[in-house]
Amino acid sequence: MDAMSILRRIAADQDGTVTLSQARAAGLTAHEVHRLCRSGRWRQLARAGYLVDADLHDDIPRRARIRAAVGSYGRGAVAVLDTAAELHQIAGLPTTGLIHLSVPGPAARPSRAAHPEVVVHQMVIDPGQMCQVGGIPVTGVLRTVADLVLRQDRYHSVALLDSALNRELLVPDDLALVPALIRGRRGAVAARKFLGEADGRAQSPLETRTRLRCVDGRVPPDELQLPVRDRDGHLLGLGDLGWWAPMVIAEADGRAAHDSPDAVFADRRRQNRLVNAGWTVLRFTWADTLRPDYIPYTVRQAIAAARVR
Repeated sequence: MDAMSILRRIAADQDGTVTLSQARAAGLTAHEVHRLCRSGRWRQLARAGYLVDADLHDDIPRRARIRAAVGSYGRGAVAVLDTAAELHQIAGLPTTGLIHLSVPGPAARPSRAAHPEVVVHQMVIDPGQMCQVGGIPVTGVLRTVADLVLRQDRYHSVALLDSALNRELLVPDDLALVPALIRGRRGAVAARKFLGEADGRAQSPLETRTRLRCVDGRVPPDELQLPVRDRDGHLLGLGDLGWWAPMVIAEADGRAAHDSPDAVFADRRRQNRLVNAGWTVLRFTWADTLRPDYIPYTVRQAIAAARVR
C-alpha cells in the first residue's frame, strides 16, 4: 500500500487529519508534506497537524480543528469547558468557534498569533475525570458539566444539564455528585440552584428556555412531553409543555426540527388533531424567549380563555 493510501486510512479515523510523525512513518518526507500543502491538497491546521485531501472540503471540519489544536499543545492537553461539551454533543451553549484547552506547565503560554481561536486554561483535572471522544482527550461529562455551571448563567446552565440528562450522558443521581466537585469554587452557590431546575424531559435548549420563562412568569407547566389521547385512548401527540386543567399545550418550534417541508406538514396535521380534541396549542420560537414577559403572558391569556369556554 502506498503512503497516501496508508495516510487516508489513518485520517479516516482522525477526522480527516494526520500528524507529521504519522506522515513520516508512512514514508513521506517533511519536504513532500510541505509540497502537498503548497499545492492545496493538504492543509496545515496546527503545528505538525494536517488535513488530508483538503481540496475536497469546503471548510475545515470542526472536529479536525479541535483535534489539531489538542495535538499541537502536546502531551497533557485536554479539551475542556465549551469544547468538551461540544465533543460530548451536549447542547445549550452559544457557538463561538473558540477551542478551550487545559494545558499543563509552560505549554500553557501559547502564541495567540499562531492559535487565535484557542483559549488556554490551567485546570487541575484528576485522571479519573478524563476520557476520550474519538481519540481526543477531553474532560468527562460530569466534570465538564460541573465546570460549566460555574461559568454560565442560569438559562445556559439548565439547558446544558437538561441536554446531558436527555441524551442519557448523565442520570439524575449523577447531579448529586456535582456539589462536591464545585464546593468552594466561585459561582458554586448559584450553580447548586441550577441543579434543582434540571429536567431531562426537555428535548432541546429552546424547550428549556421556554419552560424557564414560564416558571419565572409564575405559570409553570404541569407536565413536559404531555401525552394527549383521544376518547378511545389513542395517542394524538406529545406537547412540549402542558397544562392539564385548561387543556393548553406550548410547543417550542426550533428551526432545525421544524423547517423542512415534511416537518411543517406533520406539525400541521398533529396540531389539527390536538385542536379537534379540545386543546389550545401555542407555538414559541427562540426569539420569543428573549422577551421575559411574552411567553408567560401568552400562556396566562390562553388559560384565562379556556376558563370561559
